[in-house]
Amino acid sequence: MARVQQVLLDLRGLLGRGGIGAGERLPSERELSRQLGCSRQTLRAALDVMEHAGEIWRHVGQGTFYGPRPLGHPIRENILVHGASPDQLMQARLTLEPSVAAEAARIASPQAVAYLLQLVRKGRAATTRGACEQLDAAFHRGLAEVTGNPILLGLLDYLAGVRRHTAWQREWEATYRRLGVAEFTDHHSAQHQAVVTCISAGDAAGAAHAMRRHLDTVADAMRATGAQS
Repeated sequence: MARVQQVLLDLRGLLGRGGIGAGERLPSERELSRQLGCSRQTLRAALDVMEHAGEIWRHVGQGTFYGPRPLGHPIRENILVHGASPDQLMQARLTLEPSVAAEAARIASPQAVAYLLQLVRKGRAATTRGACEQLDAAFHRGLAEVTGNPILLGLLDYLAGVRRHTAWQREWEATYRRLGVAEFTDHHSAQHQAVVTCISAGDAAGAAHAMRRHLDTVADAMRATGAQS
């Protein structure tokens, strides 16, 4: 037990020095045990303590994440609709996400707005296509987090899972190759900012409209890529 307590202290210090933010994934167990000089069994015992205290959370197949588990996160990704086309996915997003943005505008606190602005800033600073995609997903998920509604959050996670399937990825990667990273860091990030501006003002209708316009931009870009291929 004393060994576990020491590893627990060392682990907390390591994560603090590493600058890992809330929601970010921890290094692998192999890497952590190497850095801490302990067995993986001892490491897992320390991680169990942190998980029980709400300092980390785990998702099978994805890893261990820093901070409290997001509301409504557990959703069985293996029941995602494998056959959904990119057009069907965009239709679903256009049906759901403007309403999520509107709900966020109705209830967002100043702290929530600051959180969304931070996500926008990170998006503007992205330098690779992979980072753009990750930060785009974080922004859209962040809107659902702000609502505090685990059902909406679960639905957004569901749609995010569909986006990882082959048909979507193939079209999305082709679109980004054509548009380039600057399209996300400039135009798309500006549209994210417009959504947050409406949320900050408590303008539910404006937030819904800004989100719909943003998703229409994404859909138009994907259709243009398909027409040129």
